[in-house]
Amino acid sequence: MPNTIAISIGDVTGIGPEVTLKALAAEGPADGSRYVIIGDPERCRAVNCQLGLNLPLADYDGPKGAARLGLFAPLPEALPQRLPAGAPAAALAAVAWVKAGAEGCLRGEFDALVTAPVNKEAIVRAGQPFVGQTEMLSQLAGTEHTAMMLLGQDDRGRWLRVALATTHVPIKLVSDRLTTAKIAEVIELAAQACRDLRLARARIGVCGLNPHAGEGGEMGTEEQTVIGPAVRQAQARQIEAVGPLSADALFYYAYKGDYDAVVAMYHDQGLAPLKMVAFEQGINWTLGLPFIRTSPDHGTAYDIAGRGAASPTSMVAAIRLAKRLADRKRGAQ
Repeated sequence: MPNTIAISIGDVTGIGPEVTLKALAAEGPADGSRYVIIGDPERCRAVNCQLGLNLPLADYDGPKGAARLGLFAPLPEALPQRLPAGAPAAALAAVAWVKAGAEGCLRGEFDALVTAPVNKEAIVRAGQPFVGQTEMLSQLAGTEHTAMMLLGQDDRGRWLRVALATTHVPIKLVSDRLTTAKIAEVIELAAQACRDLRLARARIGVCGLNPHAGEGGEMGTEEQTVIGPAVRQAQARQIEAVGPLSADALFYYAYKGDYDAVVAMYHDQGLAPLKMVAFEQGINWTLGLPFIRTSPDHGTAYDIAGRGAASPTSMVAAIRLAKRLADRKRGAQ
């Protein structure tokens, strides 16, 4: 049986449907994988026609069906065709589609889930409590032992892989949210990710929180009291972890290939270098879930939605990683 990759199309007032279908046009013929497009079938068919992709979209016919590009509509009614950017109906539907994909993975119906962009602000404005897709999927899976990894390569094939010790947290709260246990867990998940990718080694560089990794306590003590103990715990588990290191230098050495992954202490510490290197190739991979979940590392891009100008490069990369991980998971069973 081929792998079945589910893709939730995200906020339909953004570029999610466009990049999903463009990516499938580019990647779908590459192998025998089946794809289940979770969203609004009418919208998907309209975008398919508008872009001239001529994808053979069919209704999803179940886990044992024959449709290679199946449209799955978990909601009872189609969305209105004309919706303003960030409309509440679109935002809430995007959340429902992610949930349907996760539930299908938990049932074993799908081998992986790829999620197109949603807009956090629009979801919250629509009345739905929401921190992020990573947090939502962790809750649905009943686990707190997850981490967000962003990874991508530049045009010369040089990779950065960054796992975050905290995710969507205001800067003023980061220090309070960092714990030795959480950092040690993220180091371990990053090392496992390297093994899942079949890298030759799993050498993890761990960022400090403060400038110059605290200057021996002169510019903060978190390196000594929280981060350093986490690194030593990881080392005691035979993980090749190094740090805490000054983040400004660490990313240079990681980019050179001295480290296979970096653990960053907060969102922008890790994502700014990653997006500098691989903005169009970036992938968001949720580590620690009981199923595979990847996503393109960009937002809804309301400003260019509907123009046919969105690049599917990041979505293609996310689909390729999901398939690669699914193949390896199946081979290990």
